[in-house]
Amino acid sequence: MDDILRGSAGKGLDGVLGLEVVEAGPDRIVATMEITEKHHQPFGIVHGGVYCAVGESVASMSGFLWLHETGIGGHAVGVNNNTDFLRSVSSGTITATSTPIHRGRRQQLWAVDMVDESGRLVAKTQVRLQNLEGE
Repeated sequence: MDDILRGSAGKGLDGVLGLEVVEAGPDRIVATMEITEKHHQPFGIVHGGVYCAVGESVASMSGFLWLHETGIGGHAVGVNNNTDFLRSVSSGTITATSTPIHRGRRQQLWAVDMVDESGRLVAKTQVRLQNLEGE
């Protein structure tokens, strides 16, 4: 995993959510998160914003790693996030996996599938990233 991503592990919103990267490369990231009551909305299931945040984080890390692997460099920031909530979850481990849809010099598009412990799709995110020059 890139030193910048390694140094940011457990910090910011990802740290608050408990998101842990278990596999990282320029073509895919896999991250897990143990669901607790802090992730719930008032009715005892995971708040949709949690899935949006996880999708954005995993896609952004993926985009960053790809930019550095290709030598383009810079950073990637989210400019659109579309998340569909497919199954209610109140506990257990969620696994998020990113896959590229499009990667270009100016923009990238990533899909992030989030599954429960049984492998059932609970949420699906598509994030469009803008590539920014500079380190």
